[in-house]
Amino acid sequence: MSRRLRLSAAVLAVVLGGLLAGLARPAPAAAHEATTKAHAEVSGTGANVKAVLDLEYDLLMKSAWLYAEAYEAKERAEQLRQLAINRAAVTEYVTRRFAVTYDDRPCAPTTAGDADIRLRGKAAFAVLTLTFACAGGPGGPGGAGGAGGHAGGGGVHAISSALFPDAESFVHSTETIVRYDLDGERGSAVLVAGSPTVRVGDHSAVRQIGEFFLLGAEHLLLGPDHILFLLALLIGARRPRDVVVTASAFTVAHSITFLLAAMGVVDVPGEIVEPVIAASIVVVAVANLLGRGEDRLGRWRLPIVFAFGLVHGLGFAGALDIDESGSWPLLLSLLSFNVGIEVTQLVIISVLFPLLVLLRRTSAAGWAPAVLSVPIVAVSLYWLAERVPPPL
Repeated sequence: MSRRLRLSAAVLAVVLGGLLAGLARPAPAAAHEATTKAHAEVSGTGANVKAVLDLEYDLLMKSAWLYAEAYEAKERAEQLRQLAINRAAVTEYVTRRFAVTYDDRPCAPTTAGDADIRLRGKAAFAVLTLTFACAGGPGGPGGAGGAGGHAGGGGVHAISSALFPDAESFVHSTETIVRYDLDGERGSAVLVAGSPTVRVGDHSAVRQIGEFFLLGAEHLLLGPDHILFLLALLIGARRPRDVVVTASAFTVAHSITFLLAAMGVVDVPGEIVEPVIAASIVVVAVANLLGRGEDRLGRWRLPIVFAFGLVHGLGFAGALDIDESGSWPLLLSLLSFNVGIEVTQLVIISVLFPLLVLLRRTSAAGWAPAVLSVPIVAVSLYWLAERVPPPL
């Protein structure tokens, strides 16, 4: 083997080892990573608008500058109590950073009902309902609204979010996923610091596709469990044909369950999905350890990959969290999100598999798969133990 090839193999081993080291941390589904996604469902006509916000509880209480006893509360009953006694501070924070306008005039926000708590993955989210009174719309101050073709009387709504900005220092890269049904216009958008506003009616399908494509790509890149599963599959693949068949089976499987779960057709709790995702990595990585130069999964590779792909699709749907019946109007967003995942997956495979092929052409071919598989097994076993719910 030439000196250049030896050097290349050493560099590739370091690169792959560095990738594993970077991934060896709790997965986003299981731990707070100093970033978050806010969720908003906005509906109404003309002057009357309602927004239901889902905001990560501990971040919300920190952002409202409340004491540790508020943001460190873990039990649902105590979280609800803290939301009730700190209602004014929480409302003041949210209404400063989430706004609705009608024909460029601010709509006046009011809290409606009591806050609730729901789980998204393992994180507690506060559910807040706001109503907005918009001047100029039908039924509101200022008359029947301007001329135009909207069902609500001609005006145009805009939704803006500056929730959990980087300036708060304990959070970064916040995205607000908005679903709206306003004046007969339905759609979805991803609001970020660089583009914090969606103007209903002007939000093109192309922009919507781009936003959710990037969201899907980001989810895969920031989802170490999915990347480790792909890497484990690639380590066990011997030929380009194996990669094509394996990747196709995984893609088809997780696309099926992602779309079914995202549209509310199937519903599997995250308490089941997340441990099985971790277990899937363990199974494939252990098979690589036992293979010793041959494909230990053999003829079972395709059905195993397909079965685990179905579970990973449920995980992707949980990340987007559009999981209720009636999501069919959001099909464009769902498909764009899924395509973002697929394209990013292909890029990862096209980069990693040639590196692994080159590594197999060196003297490291006998021990490299085991060296790469051992940390994958260790990390995935840790995730599995962390994600299995404690006994009642």
